[in-house]
Amino acid sequence: KRLKPAVFADRLFLFCFAKSETSIKSSIDFMMKTVTACTMDCPDACSLVVSDGPDGRIRLRGNPAHPVTRGFTCKKIRGHIQRLRSPNRILQPLLRNNGVWKPIGWDRALALCAAKIDELRPAPESIVHIQGAGAQGVLKSLTRLFFNRIGATRVRGSLCDAAGFMAYVHDFGSRKNHDIADLENAARMVNWGKDLPRSSIHMAAIVAKARKRGLRVLTISPGGDGSEVFSDDRIRIRPGTDRFLAAAVLRRWLRSEPVDPRILARTRHWRRFEEILDRSIEDDLLAACGVEKADADRLFQWYRAGGACATLVGTGLQRYRYGGENVRWINALALMSGNIGRSGGGSYYHLHSYANLNLGWAEAPGSGPRRSFFKPTVGRQIEAAQDPPIRMAWINGINIVNQAPNSALTARALKRLDFTVVVDAFFNDTADCADLILPAALMLEQEDIIGSFLHDHVQYVAAALPAPGAARSDDWIVSEVARRLSPPVAMPDKDACLARSLDSPQLATDLGTLKEKGTVRAAVPAVVYEGLRFDHPDGKYRFPITLHAEPPAPAGFPLRLLSLIRKDAIHSQMLPEDQSETPTAWVAADSPALQHFNPGREAFLVSPLGRLKVRLETVAGLHPEAVLYRRGDWMKCAGGINRLIEDGVTDIGGGAPYYDQFVRLEN
Repeated sequence: KRLKPAVFADRLFLFCFAKSETSIKSSIDFMMKTVTACTMDCPDACSLVVSDGPDGRIRLRGNPAHPVTRGFTCKKIRGHIQRLRSPNRILQPLLRNNGVWKPIGWDRALALCAAKIDELRPAPESIVHIQGAGAQGVLKSLTRLFFNRIGATRVRGSLCDAAGFMAYVHDFGSRKNHDIADLENAARMVNWGKDLPRSSIHMAAIVAKARKRGLRVLTISPGGDGSEVFSDDRIRIRPGTDRFLAAAVLRRWLRSEPVDPRILARTRHWRRFEEILDRSIEDDLLAACGVEKADADRLFQWYRAGGACATLVGTGLQRYRYGGENVRWINALALMSGNIGRSGGGSYYHLHSYANLNLGWAEAPGSGPRRSFFKPTVGRQIEAAQDPPIRMAWINGINIVNQAPNSALTARALKRLDFTVVVDAFFNDTADCADLILPAALMLEQEDIIGSFLHDHVQYVAAALPAPGAARSDDWIVSEVARRLSPPVAMPDKDACLARSLDSPQLATDLGTLKEKGTVRAAVPAVVYEGLRFDHPDGKYRFPITLHAEPPAPAGFPLRLLSLIRKDAIHSQMLPEDQSETPTAWVAADSPALQHFNPGREAFLVSPLGRLKVRLETVAGLHPEAVLYRRGDWMKCAGGINRLIEDGVTDIGGGAPYYDQFVRLEN
């Protein structure tokens, strides 16, 4: 089906000539594969091979021919087929009627959506559109385009990395990284808090390979992560205080090393930055982050020693009130040590996954939304909205009740609306708040094009499997609603959107070629900001000019709550049958919270918003002031840590400061 007949015949002849009957069958199975790509909200964007196994089951593997994937994938991929085939999956539109879910056909479901939108079109801001990145791909922009065209209220900001990537935009004028292969040219690397095996299995593999060739890695972290086996040295730091450690080392740098005039000539705000360091006292900076002078000495020498030093910034540093500031001071240290713009150096974070694609077709000039809410505070803003109040919500690509802070408030706000539409595949915490659920096609069941947070490859996403039941892709759903409106809203053709997305100066390809090859690397530099030429209009770097004190723990809540990522699930994409009846939390064995705690009795995490029953365990190396929880489990399955986390917004980027939450431990 997927090879030209003549090509298939030639290959089959060679296999028959050279191999046994068993080998012939396995070779034919391989030829009948589909090459596609992972669209999870994960940096790696793995290239995948989908084929029928010898037992008749679907096989899902990493593509050995892809230069980054190299034939292996993470645990999330290995469990995805189970997710597709789950008996708990929603396979038809469901309408809530007097508290009871009843199946309806697509015609009625789409007509209901169109009628409600038409009713509210005179005041379109009364509709709020909440879209997440639960699935990546350029066609996901079609839903956003539709609601922009009708003028609905949108959400902005991020529940993930916005404070971090906006720090890079503030500093460098863009969010670019060296090619990840350039890590092999580094003599040393400082890992500021990235949990390598859980956050990016291919970055972990690259670091492991580079270490075999001599790379030395220093990890700075509150502990409790999986980076021990990827580290030669470690510094344990108080959560959320990385900016003070970077400032302490910078202060020492300026007193022991002459300032390179070539660097200063390519920067702005130097005097204000220098004044902050002059006013600071090293002992105070180190006390703020809980780091000893000997640790600061090691970090200073790590950046100072000969050879290039790469900086790796974890996507947890920005999950604090001053998350952007944390990242900006680390970038300043990378710059002042001479490691920006040189091979083997650089500061790595998340790339803009659509930077090499052209999404100009997804803009709606002159008819954009009239109002916007921050994603981390969307529940509060829905409740407070006036002129007009919010009456309808459309939610796709995100389990917003589970993932946003203050889950109970978000659920209450959605349940009070006249009509809430949720596009999803499972009865998660957000679907429970809906009036209408539209069954979503999942990864492997829909066509698309994706970029990556980690590398510069653009990939074609083939639909390898048919969507079951009445499940449909987001782009199909919104296009069908659009044409039922009165008057209808014109939406671009899907194939045209795919083709136009490749019309980018970095991509020398077209849709047909990309389909054939599967992947193409964008023509971007392997080393960014060479010659200290940055992407601000004047070409200069911006130093940070603030260093805020870290607020103390509130009375009665001594533990900093770190709701960290899981290894086997992205966000809340978990099957209900895989969730524990009592979630686990971890503290350090020497945590003061254990002094008055009876380990033989039930444990609860308690915040001003409520309490959550947990199974308490200890973990070596964790900071004693922290408690660790693996996020993503659902409230309806006895989990849902965001029910304890108050909503707010980070210093820049409109992100969620999850790790600003303090809790206590109770029996």
